[in-house]
Amino acid sequence: MEQLWGLLQRAQHWSPRPSQTIYKRVEGPDLGHLEEEEEDREEEVELPAQFCPMELKGPESLGSSPGRSVPIPWAAVGRKAAPYLILTALLIFTGGESRLPSPLPPTPTVKGLGWEHFWGPIEEGTREPTSYHLPAFLLGYVAFRGSCQTCGDSVLVVSEDVNSEFGLDSGLGTLYWSDLRNMFLRFLGEGHLEDTIRLTSLRERMAGSARMATLVQDILDIFSSHKLNHVWTDTHYVGLQLPDPAHPNTLHWVDAAGSAQEQLPLEDPEVYCPYSATGNATGKLVYAHYGRQEDLQDLRAQGVELTGSLLLVRVGITSFAQKVAIAQDFGAHGVLIYPDPADFSQDPHKPGLSSHQAVYGHVHLGTGDPYTPGFPSFNQTQFPPVESSGLPSIPAQPISADIAERLLRKLKGPVAPKEWKGRLSVTPYRLGPGPRLHLVVNNHRASTPISNIFACIEGFAEPDHYVVIGAQRDAWGPGAAKSAVGTAILLELVRTFSSMVSNGFKPRRSLLFISWDGGDFGSVGSMEWLEGYLSVLHLKAVVYVSLDNSVLGDGKFHAKTSPLLISLIENILKQARQDRDWEWQIRCGQTLYEQVQLTNPNWDSEVIRPLPMDSSAYSFTAFAGVPAVEFSFMENDREYPFLHTKEDTYENLHKTLRGRLPAVAQAVAQLAGQLLIRLSHDHLLPFDFGRYGDVVLRHIGNLNEFSGDLKVQDANSAHSLQGVSFLGVAGTVFHPQARGLTLQWVYSARGDYIRAAEKLRKEIYSSEQSDERLMRMYNVRIMRVEFYCLSQYVSPADSPFRHIFLGQGDHTLGALLDHLRMLRSDGFKTNSSGLAPGLGFQESRFRRQLALLTWTLQGAANALSGDVWNIDNNF
Repeated sequence: MEQLWGLLQRAQHWSPRPSQTIYKRVEGPDLGHLEEEEEDREEEVELPAQFCPMELKGPESLGSSPGRSVPIPWAAVGRKAAPYLILTALLIFTGGESRLPSPLPPTPTVKGLGWEHFWGPIEEGTREPTSYHLPAFLLGYVAFRGSCQTCGDSVLVVSEDVNSEFGLDSGLGTLYWSDLRNMFLRFLGEGHLEDTIRLTSLRERMAGSARMATLVQDILDIFSSHKLNHVWTDTHYVGLQLPDPAHPNTLHWVDAAGSAQEQLPLEDPEVYCPYSATGNATGKLVYAHYGRQEDLQDLRAQGVELTGSLLLVRVGITSFAQKVAIAQDFGAHGVLIYPDPADFSQDPHKPGLSSHQAVYGHVHLGTGDPYTPGFPSFNQTQFPPVESSGLPSIPAQPISADIAERLLRKLKGPVAPKEWKGRLSVTPYRLGPGPRLHLVVNNHRASTPISNIFACIEGFAEPDHYVVIGAQRDAWGPGAAKSAVGTAILLELVRTFSSMVSNGFKPRRSLLFISWDGGDFGSVGSMEWLEGYLSVLHLKAVVYVSLDNSVLGDGKFHAKTSPLLISLIENILKQARQDRDWEWQIRCGQTLYEQVQLTNPNWDSEVIRPLPMDSSAYSFTAFAGVPAVEFSFMENDREYPFLHTKEDTYENLHKTLRGRLPAVAQAVAQLAGQLLIRLSHDHLLPFDFGRYGDVVLRHIGNLNEFSGDLKVQDANSAHSLQGVSFLGVAGTVFHPQARGLTLQWVYSARGDYIRAAEKLRKEIYSSEQSDERLMRMYNVRIMRVEFYCLSQYVSPADSPFRHIFLGQGDHTLGALLDHLRMLRSDGFKTNSSGLAPGLGFQESRFRRQLALLTWTLQGAANALSGDVWNIDNNF
């Protein structure tokens, strides 16, 4: 016995501490193979995905073939298991070889969830072998018991590849990752996505309408029929702006005396711009391309008078709200917005937007109810009479391409640049000005109840951490692509995960499925919910996945996301293989990542996009500090032409995708499901928490451009006169006056953030996944990163979007860069922060901006560090 104890002590000496050895999962045909790496080689090895091969295939290919050989991963037995192996070997050699009786345990009821993981090789045709060696079982257990897995370059996940909780009625034991993946795909394949999309698009879903109330009850009934822990609704009373049927909006020519002349027909009086200023606007017509800041600056440079004009702008590039806000800043009296055929290429094999159709779109530069900014719109809650600063003070109206062509024919003045020319039958396009127009907008405000619908599957380990997935339910018009696809995918995911729960799956974290109302008015439903429950959601909402606008084509892929999720999305795309029924331009069998790279070679600039304000995901990140993602499949050569029109029907969407709508929608559901499983199942949240350090680094190049200007007073010439003195009047020698301003604070804060991220990364490497308290502590620190990118030094009521990278306001990095550019301009800058034109560079304002940015970034670094005694900064 003493000899045996000595052997064990020596074996324990051979086994390194957790910080010395890392086991990584090796992708390949032998699933489960582990490869040992020494710590001193860690920097040379690219970290693999947390869970190795996770192919997404069609339901027909799921499950393993009967009799398939599943070899035991002998190579996985590393030094960490040495003591147990030596003890096992001694017991075997001293006590003889033990054998397990035949036959195998009964096969589970769920297809693909076999017991082969535990019982050694199952050779071809040997479903009932006579015996199985006990060492194979023990070694298989030891090999899988303590495997360390990683995710991406920054997040290291120490996680067993199992779901240790299971349903009492399932008859199953441990569920492995491959089991969960196969189970998810099998149940998802049993759905009817296409039928749900078609039927949803046929139902009237205008926010606040009587028929919407019927749809709410139908969805509640569907949710209640599944195995879910909680189902409920949440009602808000919001201010919506609606057209007045008795007094429709009008557009007239006006003569020199100001008298109204011929009326231009607005074909559909129901097409309008919610939250437009109401009243009259008269002015000369000017063509302003897309209405971007640079477009209006070009017009001003060519001598076209913008003050007091009515601008004619094209749909696209920027939102309706941005177009109107910029026009207002340049002194325009009103805006007319039309769809130019040039923005929706005329493919003879695909349908195009009718020339008499106008495009709907709200013009509130913000989200939520603009009449209760910063506060939730609960039932008749009394707030002071305040309005959102994002509401425009000038009227706006959509018009069709036919009406726009008539207006363009009347324009005079300079010929428009070549790139400004569209495809209307007008030659040439001119800038204007043209004749005077009189626009009347009679929209009215109405207090309207809207209802969000919720369904929840509680997590077993961290039920107070929510993985949220949502989709807009309402639509102006049929809304097939706008909201019917997202609603259908949401319903299918609820059904699929409910079936998985019934068959043994229990997520670590809670899954929260939400159907939003009021989305077409600026994500009103989602924003009001966030405003109402922000204190409850603080450090509880883990992530938000949006299903809105997910299928607008099948040619390319875009992910609008927080930087924390970029690596996870990339890994899932690399693991997801294309269903063979999907007729892509390239051969089947490639991963979605490989297919995406064919049409988007530059991943960071062409695939990854910042979250736009008109997405429900934007409010989660910029307002609540929750990382969010909205991904879309789109056309290669054009925008989907029917979005926000009455022609956004199931038939047109089906024709646009040339019959591939079911396959593309299924692919979106698979990607969303993969995200949900990873985010709810992994022991450690798979967030790339070091990514924001890279974001700041990319901006530092722009900041460095102005370092010379900040040192001297002569802003316009500092970059060319550094170190130069010159002679003034009477031979006096002048030197540029020193400002003494520096950007060093930002550089120091970034350095502290990078060090904190690296320190946390090393802690996770050397930790044990079995320590639930430690894992939860790490998760809270990781969750704090996005939240502490919200500036704590500005009021949420005054600046609701406090995020320093994605938000709106003087506290953002974008606002700081815009202000620095005024050092070399005339001071007129309509900027990315949404502020009005400034009066030039102001040193006091710059110092305040720099302090707000720096201390917010420093706060994120400190939050990542953990406890106060762990904070190590050189600030």
